[in-house]
Formats: sequence, C-alpha cells, structure tokens
Amino acid sequence: MRLGTNLQVAYFDQHRRSLDDQRSARDNVAGGEEFIDLGDGRQRHVMGYLQDFLFTPDRANAPITRLSGGERNRLLLAQLFARPANLLVLDEPTNDLDVETLELLEERLIDFKGTLMLVSHDRTFLDNVVTSVLVPEGDGHIGEYVGGYADWLRQRDRPSQSAATAQPNRPASKPKSSGKLSYKDARDLAQLPEQIEQLENALQQASDRVNDPALYQQSADDIQAATTALAQAEAALASAFERWEALEAERERLSS
Repeated sequence: MRLGTNLQVAYFDQHRRSLDDQRSARDNVAGGEEFIDLGDGRQRHVMGYLQDFLFTPDRANAPITRLSGGERNRLLLAQLFARPANLLVLDEPTNDLDVETLELLEERLIDFKGTLMLVSHDRTFLDNVVTSVLVPEGDGHIGEYVGGYADWLRQRDRPSQSAATAQPNRPASKPKSSGKLSYKDARDLAQLPEQIEQLENALQQASDRVNDPALYQQSADDIQAATTALAQAEAALASAFERWEALEAERERLSS
C-alpha cells in the first residue's frame, strides 16, 4: 500500500458505532454548530443539509433514540458526507438499508469527487457505483477488473458457479425492473450524447493526423503513436455507442 499526500479519509463502519445516543440527529452531524463545513470552502446550514437526507425539522431535532432504523442509517450517511474527505472507505454500507436510503447512498457516491473504496456483498450496488473491482485470486494475488461485478463475471478466466449464483445483500423490494433506470445508468444515458460528440471530434482529429503526409516525415515512434491514438479513438467511440444503445434498450424495456 502506498499512501498519497494530503489524504482526508472518512470511514463507514458496518456496525454503525459512530452515533451518540445522548445527542439529537442535528448535533450528531454538526456537533452543535449551525453550519457544516463540506470542504473546498463550501458550507451548508445543518437543517438544509439534513433535508437532503429526508429529515424534517422535527426529526432532525429529535433525540436519536426516537429514530427508526432507516432514519438512523440515513443519519449515519449524513454524518459521513459531512466530513471533508477525498477518500471514502465503506465497510458493507448497504447492510440493513431500506430502498429509499440505498438509492440516496448510490446517488451520493456517484457524485463524490474523491476516491471510493468499499467492500460489499451487494453485486447490484457494485454494478451501480464502482468503476473497478479488486478480486482476491489466490496465492496472494489481487486481480483488478474494469467495471462492476457483472463486468468481472464477463472478464474472469474461470467462472465460478458459487460466485455466479451468490445472492446480493439487497432488499427484495428493490427489483431491477423498477420501471426506471438506476440513477447511475440514467445519468450515463443523459451524458453519453455529449461524450459521443466529443469522441467523434477526437476521432476526426486522430484521423486527420494519420492522413497528414507530413506525419510520415517524422520518426517511427511518432507514426506509431499517431496510429495507436487513432485505434484508441475508434475503440472508445464504438464502446460509447454500444453503451448508449444498451441503455436505450434497457430504458425502453423498463418503460414497457
């Protein structure tokens, strides 16, 4: 492990031991202050911040001994994201979350600007949130795979029946066919047209470079770099189109 500089780490404990039962929900998050420092010079009033986590003023000022299990879980998330951090470490964050809180967590993590490291048995959650998966593969080796759990299943060399059939720790009331795309997929679908346009421009520039006769007066390394860039641009555009088509098909399927 190599630690970077200026790390600000926030840790989410699966046993939920960071709440103080002697304080209100508001004070558990803000420590008695009126405003929360979210980092980068950003501040939020504690009541407005807690509204983002579905707390009414009455519930925000209530002793946390009066909160339901779902409210306590949302309070833990509010407490977590109130800490200035550029590295989140989450230990089984989906345990005991209701559907509403689970979706809120996914949205917050997708919007998080720093690095996220998490352990989870919930493969749907992983597919919705993460961009790479680290997998213990025996003999002290850790494999890294781009994408989520489903992407790992497609990439691994020897499929394991037990892993393929393992059930996620996901509330049964959150089916995949909920009538709409997940937050992450919907955001991707909205952003892909602009990304495709940018990739088309990059491909055109790479193509112009390869088709420029002046290129072939340069070194072999320069020529190789230009042709490699063209191939990469073509692959990136094809991948973006494939992703867009898949999301459109899934959106149509869910809406029907």
